[in-house]
Amino acid sequence: METQLQYGKGDLTVEVPSSYVTVLAPKTEEGLPDEAAAFREAVRSPIGGRPLRELVGAGERVAVVIPDITRALPRERLLPWLFEELSHIPPENVTIVNGTGSHRANTEEELAAMVGPGVYGRYSVVNHDAHDPGTLEYVGKSLTGRDLYMNREYVQADRRIVMGFIEPHFMAGFSGGYKGIFPAVADVVSIMDYHRASVIGHERSTWGVLEDNPTQDQIRANGSLLPVDFCVNVTLNRAREITGFYCDEVLATHAAGCEANKSATMVACEREYPVVVTTNGGYPLDQNLYQAVKGMSAAYQIVAEGGLIISVARCNDGFPDHGNFRKMLLE
Repeated sequence: METQLQYGKGDLTVEVPSSYVTVLAPKTEEGLPDEAAAFREAVRSPIGGRPLRELVGAGERVAVVIPDITRALPRERLLPWLFEELSHIPPENVTIVNGTGSHRANTEEELAAMVGPGVYGRYSVVNHDAHDPGTLEYVGKSLTGRDLYMNREYVQADRRIVMGFIEPHFMAGFSGGYKGIFPAVADVVSIMDYHRASVIGHERSTWGVLEDNPTQDQIRANGSLLPVDFCVNVTLNRAREITGFYCDEVLATHAAGCEANKSATMVACEREYPVVVTTNGGYPLDQNLYQAVKGMSAAYQIVAEGGLIISVARCNDGFPDHGNFRKMLLE
């Protein structure tokens, strides 16, 4: 049997020498027929609050947080639509914060492609640097009682907007929501505390679980230490087409998007398999070995005891530093 696996920016043809094969994949979803119109409708008539345009005053400083290049959000489409809605805000009052978490900084070329050349030429775009205390400010105590610092431009803004996309996540239940803030713009000590073994190894820190999930609890508590004025979350299909907008207050928006995404992307599986062939979803999700753990974790949910996982990931960036991650693996 032949099948296609997402690999880098293309597909990889895999031939399985057996006819006894089960293919598990998300439902096929069509993209919205007019994404721009759907965006305008979502931010002008949000789930339960005021329209985005009414929330931001002309003289206020605005921070817009976007996920970094390891995430598939179509920023180059969303940001021009966002700034059309905020046309009363001078570009010099806006900072786009690239929420890298503890990941590497994105290059100027990458940033220009991520946000689009028109936006990159008019608005300030900065990489968050979790390792540089000089770029951070204190915001309060984390859920575990530690001092928590966040990106200075984000902290000093009068209004804060977070953008992200929702998909199942192997520790947080789902991506999106406050995860676009924490750990995305936090200091590295807080990020390492967030990733501690007792939390990420907890049985509730897993795919599709939001409530009583200690990973998600940290995200929500720490991400909400400063007010987030508006959340723009989307769901996507395999072609990066937008299938839904979820815009407004963070928790309500995120809950609605997760419910929709769960029914579309998570597949019931009634048995375990001796061999599981998996992928990390292709570019940009499979850029390094650290990110590829997500595909492995998905496969682990359904592989039989003593079984085999074959994971396919392009890993353009190879082994990321991520603190001691590369060093530990090579040892």
